[in-house]
Amino acid sequence: MKRIMFVCHGNICRSSMAEMIFKEMIENAHLQGQIEAFSSAVSSEEIYRGVGNPIYPPARAELKRRGVPVAEHRAVQLKKEDYPLYDLFLCMDESNLRGMHRIFGGDPEGKCKKLLDLTPQGGEVADPWYTGGFGEAFEDIDKGCRALLEVLRADGKAE
Repeated sequence: MKRIMFVCHGNICRSSMAEMIFKEMIENAHLQGQIEAFSSAVSSEEIYRGVGNPIYPPARAELKRRGVPVAEHRAVQLKKEDYPLYDLFLCMDESNLRGMHRIFGGDPEGKCKKLLDLTPQGGEVADPWYTGGFGEAFEDIDKGCRALLEVLRADGKAE
């Protein structure tokens, strides 16, 4: 079983979108039971009194517009104890990558990467919180998740 953690700043836009998009891809590829997807934040900004905020409404709307089922979700913060529990941590930008390294105290097994670095163009998923570009973020995340699925298949981890 491969366990994938998508990570962004607050876990209400990009990482939660990636979790939902990749779960739909896993289901469509009939790989349930072989790959699991989760998401978390490098910050605690969207968590109040131990309860995380739900997916940001425009992110939820973009997922629905694209036909991606939206499961119940509450923001959670990434913890140092998560490192041994997951096979891969995929973040949205360089700031998230620095945050993961800070939380984990490094990346001794090389499990932390930017999602779009799995694609030929590389780069970062623009933060729609600031741009309002939820469609653009969806496209980037979708490309990254498709590349991830191919990487897992090529590694023989998702057959």
